[in-house]
Amino acid sequence: MTRILITGAAGMVGRALLAELHDHEVFATDLHRLDDMPKMISFLRMDVTTEDPARVIAEVKPDVVVHLASIVTPPPKMGREAAYAVDVEGTRNVVEAAIANGVRRLVVTSSGAAYGYHADNRVPLRECDPLRGNPEFPYSDHKRQVEELLAETRKHAPELEQVVLRVGTVLGEGTENQITALFRKPRLLAVFGSESPFVFIWTRDLARVLKRAATDGPPGIFNVTGDGALGITDLAKAMGKPVLRLPAWVLKTALWLARPLGLSRYGPEQVRFLQYRPVLDNSALKSEFDYTPEKTSAEVFDLWKQQADL
Repeated sequence: MTRILITGAAGMVGRALLAELHDHEVFATDLHRLDDMPKMISFLRMDVTTEDPARVIAEVKPDVVVHLASIVTPPPKMGREAAYAVDVEGTRNVVEAAIANGVRRLVVTSSGAAYGYHADNRVPLRECDPLRGNPEFPYSDHKRQVEELLAETRKHAPELEQVVLRVGTVLGEGTENQITALFRKPRLLAVFGSESPFVFIWTRDLARVLKRAATDGPPGIFNVTGDGALGITDLAKAMGKPVLRLPAWVLKTALWLARPLGLSRYGPEQVRFLQYRPVLDNSALKSEFDYTPEKTSAEVFDLWKQQADL
């Protein structure tokens, strides 16, 4: 039996992971308790931006910490400083508390966004490729900074095993975020000359990867996604929707005008998000981590589409 503490346990991925962790002593932490949390799991309130990680981890003394707490889709009024406090400083607090209390292993959900949205990205990207998260995208930039923090930690605290998971777009029952909002539009928006490829991982597959990472899996850095990728043409065909393809300069101009007027929360930089989406190679996940996702990217999207009633 492994003693496991999970941060951000009330989120979509955290809930899926809790359902997988049988026969282990599990401590779920978050700002608010889950209403449907299994009875055998202990809940402790934790705000990663405060001294809570030091206090809670010292109290629990876990063997493994699974760090899920992150701002994936910030609320409309959340500023960048608040997101940074959770994503980067919150991770620093958890890492320092883990080292101070003799935690054996740290599992962190990073993101394919840490590679950044760049025209010269390798297709597909491998774990050895550079992390160049874009400063203009807080989530991408913060994940890059988190990984730099973890790399430094591996140097000065090698006794803390790390499993770093660079996750593709997560889809499962009830998933709603800024990416699924794109799929719900009457027509899909695309940049002329770019297929904007998406890679997906099923929520349950990710939960199983996290379970293995927290128990008997090897340490290391792994891209986590289903096989294959779907471009805008594939997605539009699957949903029976038309595609509006515009030149990059037209989209940039439209967003430049719309944001100051309050018509869009996004600016011209968002065009890169559509143009240069990172495509992840999951070979190491299958060969070294020894986990093959049950569902391909296409199957994950089809499952979400059916549940979303599109």
